[in-house]
Amino acid sequence: MIRLPSPCFTGMVHLSALPGSPGHIFPMEEIIARAIRDAETLKAAGFDALLIENFGDAPFHPDRVEPASVAAMGVIASVIRRVVGLPMGINVLRNDASAALGVAAATGASFIRVNVHIGVMATDQGLVTGQAPETLRCRRQLGQGIAIFADVHVKHATPISGPDIVQAAKDTAYRGLADALIVTGRATGDPVDVEDLRKVHEAVPDRRVFVGSGATAETVPELLQYATGVIVGTGVKPHGDPAAPVDLELARSFVQSIRSV
Repeated sequence: MIRLPSPCFTGMVHLSALPGSPGHIFPMEEIIARAIRDAETLKAAGFDALLIENFGDAPFHPDRVEPASVAAMGVIASVIRRVVGLPMGINVLRNDASAALGVAAATGASFIRVNVHIGVMATDQGLVTGQAPETLRCRRQLGQGIAIFADVHVKHATPISGPDIVQAAKDTAYRGLADALIVTGRATGDPVDVEDLRKVHEAVPDRRVFVGSGATAETVPELLQYATGVIVGTGVKPHGDPAAPVDLELARSFVQSIRSV
């Protein structure tokens, strides 16, 4: 499984809308160039890993995405890995873990992010149900040591089957067999509830716990009391705009804050 430093900074590569999605505008060459630019900026700032996500494909399918999206993500991830060389993760929104595993296996990515790994969440895509049995079996069939990073009470969602975050964390780790857990705020860019983060950390002491939204250079020292890593997206974008390019100085300030802890 993936070996990342602790603490670990993972930078988001928010992809522009891919071919076939409602917001698709740019040709693949431009989409790839934008993704490489952000990945190289994150590397230059000192980030430890990247997480590639089809953020521009809203509105998202609740589960299976089109083959065109999967193919495009494979092409982009392959180029990024070759050019940038950092450990890399894949998140296929909203919740296509099998597609993420496929892209990861084909491109040499180290981990995937699964927004709903177990249980049922009410989301803007409707009810999203975790597919942990299928995901774990798919990974086994691929024969790859790809780590599963799973959200607990993921953003833009309300828990239906497991409203208690402590039990949800335990179930995600020990029944869903996730390798690492992610705790987020309520929406993209929203800060994490530090008390929720503490509860998850204490509930699964043998799992790595990452902050998945809303971290700032000022809040990182407090968050790292209970987390072993931070996933940063809008926090390194001007005005928190996920469609904007990564800002080198903002990214550097994050790295400096985590290295000083």
